[in-house]
Amino acid sequence: MTQVRIVTDSTSDIPEEIRRELGIEMVPLQVLFGTEAFLDSITLKSEEFYDKLVAFSGLPTTSQPSPADFMAVYERLLDESPDGPILSIHLSSQFSGTYQSALLASTMIERDADIAVFDSRSASCGIGMLVIRAAEMARQGSSKDDILAEIERMRSETELYFLVDTLEYLQKGGRIGKASALIGSILNIKPILTIDSTGVIVPVDKVRGSKKAIQRIVDMLREKFPPEEPVAVHFAWTHQRGSALDLQEAVTSSFNVQATSITTLGPVVGAHVGPGTVAVFMHRK
Repeated sequence: MTQVRIVTDSTSDIPEEIRRELGIEMVPLQVLFGTEAFLDSITLKSEEFYDKLVAFSGLPTTSQPSPADFMAVYERLLDESPDGPILSIHLSSQFSGTYQSALLASTMIERDADIAVFDSRSASCGIGMLVIRAAEMARQGSSKDDILAEIERMRSETELYFLVDTLEYLQKGGRIGKASALIGSILNIKPILTIDSTGVIVPVDKVRGSKKAIQRIVDMLREKFPPEEPVAVHFAWTHQRGSALDLQEAVTSSFNVQATSITTLGPVVGAHVGPGTVAVFMHRK
């Protein structure tokens, strides 16, 4: 059986060394600061991005890859392995047209090709954990259908919550009104957000102060995962560690964590949530 090849986009926030080790192909989105355009995680790394974000007076924008960008990767993989299946796993279709670009590209290949495009309905390590699991299974010789079944299970069983340090970027992006952002900042209101089963960002709760917000996240996770159940937990945060370390400590000390990882939120995701954001993703091990 020919090994399944795994493709993703830059919003999966998988470190380059892991992508290289597992043979994961990555197609970058673009980040634009005014007229300056950068390739996410290639010509603009996370550390540089957050410095630019704080200094920039406007709101950076993002741009999806074109179908041609995906076609170039698919064609190269097919040249290397004409009979090899391809599994392409991407950012929620509710956030970006990236998934649609990949899907369109898969239909434009003019030769026999076995390409499946998968909507993660998530972002950052919510995608990355699916991609890494898929690549590990592919390396072990699993079929495309078996890999799809496994990542569908993981997607359905994952709980995720995230906190933003400031409401400014949600307000600039049009997700909340200016008055709500001002009041929230004055009262130190911390909105707890999630991504629902359709891949849409929705508010879960609003708590005053980071400590209470972190405890509320732990309490909500406890509703889904008994303390003795083996779980894997993944954290994603920006370059500001503050409440991120507090959340990591609170979660890892409250559950039977069998596997854990930490990912830096990349430029595309960071452009929409701002510095100081922290997220936790948990699923059964």
